[in-house]
Amino acid sequence: MSSESQVHSSAGASQSSHLSYNVGFLLAAILTLVPFGLAMYPGLPRALTFLLILACAVLQILVHMVFFLHLTTAREQRWSLVALVFSIVIIVLLVGLSLWIMYYVHANMLGL
Repeated sequence: MSSESQVHSSAGASQSSHLSYNVGFLLAAILTLVPFGLAMYPGLPRALTFLLILACAVLQILVHMVFFLHLTTAREQRWSLVALVFSIVIIVLLVGLSLWIMYYVHANMLGL
């Protein structure tokens, strides 16, 4: 019988987690303020503004997953990452195929 405990202490991780949360908060705030500024003070072409806002949205999703949800490619996180990828694939399929079906139904209904 082993007398080793399976409980891991997080006493040393407190400082790094506070730093991680602060960095994540700063990045999330910046990635929120940039699109807000682009929308409030339009000076760029609409297509470029849209692409910049979309890029900030994707980056913000990644910042939240890394700094707040702590999803990494570490061995302990593998199943969480697999579940996330599976969820993303299902959502993309549902939304993408629904839009595709609606587009072709609309295109076919114009002939009536």
